[in-house]
Amino acid sequence: MSSYRRVVNSQKCVRAGGKHNDLEDVGRDQHHHTFFEMLGNWSFGDYFKEEACSMAWSLLTEHYGIPADRLYVSYFGGDAASHLPADEETRHIWLDIGVPPARLLPFGLKENFWEMGDCGPCGPCTEIHYDHVGGRDAAVLVNADSPDVVEIWNLVFMQYNREVDHSLRMLPQFSVDTGMGLERLVSVLQGRRSNYDTDLFTPLLHAIQQRSRAGPYGGRTGAADEGKVDMAYRVVADHVRTLSVCIADGVHPGMSGAELVLRRILRRAVRFCVEVLQAPQGALASLVPTVSHILGDVYPELHREADRIMDIINENEAHFLSSLQQGSRLIRRTLDRQDYKHGVFPASVAWSLHRNLGFPLDLVDLMLEERGVQVDRQELDRLMAESQKVMSELQAGAQAQVTLDVLSLAELQRLAVPHTDDSLKYQYRLERGRYVFPACSATVLALYDGQALVSEVSEGQRCGVILDQTCFYSEQGGQSHDQGYFTREGLQDVLYPVEAVVLAGGYVVHQVTAADSLKTGDQVQLHLDQVHRLSCMVKHTATHILNFALREVLGPSVQQRGSHVAADRLRFDFSVKGSLDVSQLQQVERCVNDIISANHNVHSQELPLQTAGHINGLRTVDEVYPDPVRVVSVGLSVSDLLDDQTDGRTSVELCCGTHLLQTGAIEDLVIVSERQMVKGISRVVAVTGREATRAREAGQVLSQDVDSLSARLSGSAPLSLDSAQRLAKEVGVLTDAVDNTPIPQWQRRELQIHLRAMQRNSNTTVRKLETREAAARAQALLEKNGRKDVQVDAVETDSLSVVMKTVNRLSAAAPRSYVMLLAHQGHSGKVLCACQVPKDSPSLSASDWALAVCRHLGGSAGGSPLVAKGTGSSSDITEALRWAEEFVRQKTQK
Repeated sequence: MSSYRRVVNSQKCVRAGGKHNDLEDVGRDQHHHTFFEMLGNWSFGDYFKEEACSMAWSLLTEHYGIPADRLYVSYFGGDAASHLPADEETRHIWLDIGVPPARLLPFGLKENFWEMGDCGPCGPCTEIHYDHVGGRDAAVLVNADSPDVVEIWNLVFMQYNREVDHSLRMLPQFSVDTGMGLERLVSVLQGRRSNYDTDLFTPLLHAIQQRSRAGPYGGRTGAADEGKVDMAYRVVADHVRTLSVCIADGVHPGMSGAELVLRRILRRAVRFCVEVLQAPQGALASLVPTVSHILGDVYPELHREADRIMDIINENEAHFLSSLQQGSRLIRRTLDRQDYKHGVFPASVAWSLHRNLGFPLDLVDLMLEERGVQVDRQELDRLMAESQKVMSELQAGAQAQVTLDVLSLAELQRLAVPHTDDSLKYQYRLERGRYVFPACSATVLALYDGQALVSEVSEGQRCGVILDQTCFYSEQGGQSHDQGYFTREGLQDVLYPVEAVVLAGGYVVHQVTAADSLKTGDQVQLHLDQVHRLSCMVKHTATHILNFALREVLGPSVQQRGSHVAADRLRFDFSVKGSLDVSQLQQVERCVNDIISANHNVHSQELPLQTAGHINGLRTVDEVYPDPVRVVSVGLSVSDLLDDQTDGRTSVELCCGTHLLQTGAIEDLVIVSERQMVKGISRVVAVTGREATRAREAGQVLSQDVDSLSARLSGSAPLSLDSAQRLAKEVGVLTDAVDNTPIPQWQRRELQIHLRAMQRNSNTTVRKLETREAAARAQALLEKNGRKDVQVDAVETDSLSVVMKTVNRLSAAAPRSYVMLLAHQGHSGKVLCACQVPKDSPSLSASDWALAVCRHLGGSAGGSPLVAKGTGSSSDITEALRWAEEFVRQKTQK
């Protein structure tokens, strides 16, 4: 696509985060959306301002028939502080087209200078605005947030690059990027003053009314919209479109990034649906078929994924409604606490509600306002800033690669530096069962120091190296980049390690920390880490076979949702209704290993994209493929598949990765993990070769351990509590091992079921023995002490649970008594503590008593006003008992 000069497109857009965040505006007016469709035309170094303006005006006024006297045009009026002159060129172009001077309006940086981020391509823009009313001079309403005068098309002229230091540099080649919102255009063409009154939305608004207790949609805004009912209509209609489109594209409500934004959209929609429109639970998801009806002809995945979208919305709605109840309880408990400082609500609690439960902060404010309380805003801001800083650092760490910027790419093209020839990455062969990879010598064509192209780098400098040719694979198609090193001609003993290999604009960039100086024109020898490459080839071919096997076992509805191929393991994400059961996991593994055992040849061939599309059984993912495209087939040649001379089912995919030439080199495949990432999407992790063998061996060992422990548990009953507790602990240790050791996932599932049953049985045995021992201890103490008002004594046991059960027995026998028992562990000096006080004790709570005693013993405690427990340590249990009794008598005067 790097050869394209002129492009037109329609794209799905979501504006709910980052610089362009319209989320909070949606519903308040008639034209904001979180999801909308953007129509655009692009020029990459081809036409510029004059042609762009002329085409836009012609399309709107001639082809669409929009009256020119309803249109206003804004342009960049300059900015003295930035030393940017007014865009007089664009102004004169519009005058020549025939736009009256009174309808041609200058604006500043905010309105008419486009830049997406802190750095990168940018430039002045000109916008076309439409007056829904007409027959008047509406110039004063342009860019004034008037619902009647709205921007419909933005033409961006990219002629600068914003540098890291915020200065502007002229781009070597000018481009055009225009964007026109389909929703606003439709409102103009259908003669509606609101996007929500067009046929993109009216079926949705009607469906919402049918499912709610609200009156019909009235299109009101602001104070006229009593109870915010019409706002709720718009929010729900907009948000269910966004949810449907994003989930169909594989983005799901989650806890970070785009997933977190979608989660907030869903929860905002649920709040308005349930609280304002008083619709029943499930109403939001029931709108998805209406969205599919409106948009599905253009986006067929909405029809295909409708059931899954509804499942995910329903599941998340149920979680949120549960969170609302949970959060409400937490707020009430915090407000009711004795140590609560009236008037200011703890920011830590509000932030925890927001971060962990997804509780909207504005909802926290509303609930507190009813009680005359407000959040400690200063502390909340600090917590939010701290969280944002951590996220930014994580993101910065993930983007630490040296990648070419747009100016350096343009400079390479200006200098006529040819794109990297990386065809050698595919030119390997099998000789007597061993893979032979080609030698590769190359010339350094360019060096990039992270900011600009340079002619030389010095020792220790991190840089990007562009060669005339390479045998290294750059990270793409889900496959990790190759590893290895360079040596320089004349300096064969100095190694330049290749840290990463990335593709940028047709150039393969080798990221290197220079072990010695390196300059353009140098000759280098490339040394590929062949073991790493072969491991990646094994995993990539195994991924294709796994994809095929999943479809064979689970049916044609399985769709790939992502994959990653590394040297040590492979990861594959796919759509499926629920998690795979033991039988399905075994079938998939068996299917894969049958293909491995057959040692099928793996064929690859480059074909025109249109030709490749005619191959039966071709697997693709939802992305744009190059033309021509590489086809990889297992067992059957690509030419046979094209000739349709075979009806055999096989793995055939479009893929740019490096693959084995025969499947036998995979040796074995074991699925070591399978779990649902979100409802409807599963992730499989698998290992091959020796790792697969080790996983099977580890599974056998753990299976034998589980059988052995099961036999011991089902034998004669344990003689003592100690032996029962040891067996229960063994079950826990073995469970951890089964959960965390790489073993076949089908076997893990079987062992986990067995272990859960064993854990239940062993816990029941321990509880019975604890109860029996506590009863005996309590009886002995009652015979020794009677039913005194204060009972503080020692008990011999290693179990805190037994101490608590004994206390409970004593309290049941003497409800008016203050009871505390201490158990001294002679070998360690540790003291176990438990206590209980009478139900109506006004002078001392159990938690205060336990805390005082355990602090005296250098430990800690916790509990309720009635029952508490804790630990400490002491060499003298007698002194501890005396102190505990004295404390309670002072507090209760007993």
